[in-house]
Amino acid sequence: MGIKGSDFEVELKGYSGHGLIHSKDVDDVITRIGPGSPAGEYLRRYWQPVFISSELDDLPVSIKILGEELVLFRDKSNQLGLVHKQCPHRQASLEFGICQETGIQCCYHGWHFGIDGTLLDVPGQPAHIADIIKQRVRLGAYPTYEFKGLIFAYLGPIDEKPEFPMYDSLNFKDMEMVPYKAPFNCNWLQVLDAIVDPIHTSFLHSNMSRKQFSEGFGEVGQIDFFERDSWILGCNTRRVGDNIWFRINEVVLPNFTQAGAAFAVDGTKQIHYGRSSFTRWVVPIDDETTICYAWANFGERGDPQEFNTPEGPELIEQGEIFDRPYKERQRFPADREACEGMGPINIHKNENLLPSDQGVAMMRQRIREQIKTVASGKKPYLASGINGLPVPTYGGDSVLNIPASNLEDNSFLSKLAHEFVQIQFEVDGKVEEERVKIVTKKLKEIQSRETSNTNK
Repeated sequence: MGIKGSDFEVELKGYSGHGLIHSKDVDDVITRIGPGSPAGEYLRRYWQPVFISSELDDLPVSIKILGEELVLFRDKSNQLGLVHKQCPHRQASLEFGICQETGIQCCYHGWHFGIDGTLLDVPGQPAHIADIIKQRVRLGAYPTYEFKGLIFAYLGPIDEKPEFPMYDSLNFKDMEMVPYKAPFNCNWLQVLDAIVDPIHTSFLHSNMSRKQFSEGFGEVGQIDFFERDSWILGCNTRRVGDNIWFRINEVVLPNFTQAGAAFAVDGTKQIHYGRSSFTRWVVPIDDETTICYAWANFGERGDPQEFNTPEGPELIEQGEIFDRPYKERQRFPADREACEGMGPINIHKNENLLPSDQGVAMMRQRIREQIKTVASGKKPYLASGINGLPVPTYGGDSVLNIPASNLEDNSFLSKLAHEFVQIQFEVDGKVEEERVKIVTKKLKEIQSRETSNTNK
């Protein structure tokens, strides 16, 4: 990706506001997510997190996900139900429904529904009328899956329901996973874009206001992008003193994201195969509102336990807490301010993308292709495990001690980044203990080789 002088003509002037016309055309295909929309139908082919288990008690809750008004409840037999908000009788809201031993009962006329939307009882009516109604009426309902404190749902066609994706990072040894949520008042895609924009960390989180993460994030480094089936990876390779720091951000399409640690790594200490500080989904609430549901990961391969506090997950998410006075948000902006400041739906025609935005362009194009795949009646990419093992993921940090040489430049860092990523791909399909052993061994070999070359 590059920019050539012949591609455009610009007359540089000051005070050119008058006459500078901005587009108002939203890229509807990849931004709008309501029922029946192209992107909405694509996202509905995947399991999406919709709530935190600890926040659901004995009362139903009204939620909105993918533009749909829904009610989530747990009946008295501990079964989860996720149903359309309005009762199909007279449209009363089931957020005021009564949880029964099985299912939920509408408060208005007592219609009783199972967790799958089956109409179980129509009280107050003759038996033959009730039987006819029970055969004709269903409440819209979606399957759910509860895992480690998060509640997931599948909102797509039931005959296309995939297995719940068991990523390797969901079961790392000695990792404490703490559920959290992070709200954004903007379109889902501008939140997701940030994960494949590694360079923003060096500016927004380091050099523009105050250091929001570890010290070494301020180094810009060399950025390389990789595509692989459902994955978009961005590797930022930084020189920090005598060390080289590899940091991989990843998106697993359509909206699963991981990155390296927020506070455990600063590039000054050797690390072999550290993993992500968060395991996260960027979920549209509607076209102009987004919520990230995630786990913050604490342990040797994640972030330090000292950040396992009520505010810790928010600091890991964006370097600042979300609920702050407006003037503090102006002085110390973070991801929320950057993403929401683009407007409710960022208009892509007004952007001027650069080579460092290659990951953003790559991801949007891949999402567009997958939307077309679904629209044509075919199945989109589904991340799957190998040899019966969990789905491999790659987000994380490694730091090698390789002193600088006079010949070192960005092409050298890029070469090492490609080698580092390829090493991770080569251990797919192996158990985690073996993957760690092989990757660590090969990283040490790279360190030994390059240190030897430097000393020649």
